[in-house]
Amino acid sequence: MSEPRQYLVAAVQLCATSDKRDNLDKTEAFVRQAALQGARLVALPEVFFWRGRPEEEWDASEPIPGPTLDRLAKLAQSLRIHLLAGSVLERVSPPRPYNTSVLLGPDGAEVARYRKIHLFDVHVPGRVEIQESLRRRAGDAVVVASTPLGRIALAICYDLRFPELFRLFAQRSADVVLIPSAFTFVTGAAHWEPLLRARAIENQTYVVAPNQIGRAEGGVENFGHSMVVDPWGTVLAQAPDRECVIYAEVDLDHLARVRRELPVLDHRRLPLADPQQATTGADRR
Repeated sequence: MSEPRQYLVAAVQLCATSDKRDNLDKTEAFVRQAALQGARLVALPEVFFWRGRPEEEWDASEPIPGPTLDRLAKLAQSLRIHLLAGSVLERVSPPRPYNTSVLLGPDGAEVARYRKIHLFDVHVPGRVEIQESLRRRAGDAVVVASTPLGRIALAICYDLRFPELFRLFAQRSADVVLIPSAFTFVTGAAHWEPLLRARAIENQTYVVAPNQIGRAEGGVENFGHSMVVDPWGTVLAQAPDRECVIYAEVDLDHLARVRRELPVLDHRRLPLADPQQATTGADRR
């Protein structure tokens, strides 16, 4: 079977709690709904399986494979879809888990695994204070996977603020970037859409960003507004302020046309972009 040039992608927006069974039941219902609508790729948000108090994260963590991924693997296989397990807290060694995203194939097998590189340590006085590095481990590998749906790159939430990572995706020929998130309301209201559109435009990729919505049991309120952006920067779909699924078409021919007509990545002056090779005007003699 030839690889599709156009296909439907779905992003699931959730308000997850500390009740794993309820979260997974709700997740499965949304995934089945998306598959029924014809989605070939369904993406879940960050920590879709459990969103409780920070001090309980290690107890909530699971090995991979483990109960949550086993259930989702069977679901992906039964529906014959690619399914992004947005992120689970991956138990490796105590006391801090990794924040890990897993892409599953239509056969239920693991296609790619990504551990969040950039941990969200932020203090906005009186509005939001989070120290992820106190309770989670950071990953160190850039992940871009070849699939029948194109080359798919994996990132998570705060990674969105680091354009260097997305440029590495572009250098590795990524077509679609999946960025499951739990973006806060405070930062999301100001930065969510501009950052998503910027990453899509400057690297000429599709960006699929399922987000959490509502207030977590730990007190943090998430922004929602899950989004799909095309390589021209057009917002193809954006979620309302509730749990739901949004849909958009990924068109690899459109992607190729954007890259051909505006070949930005071919126009980079790499010596100037490389700090090891850059010189000042005074140095050039």
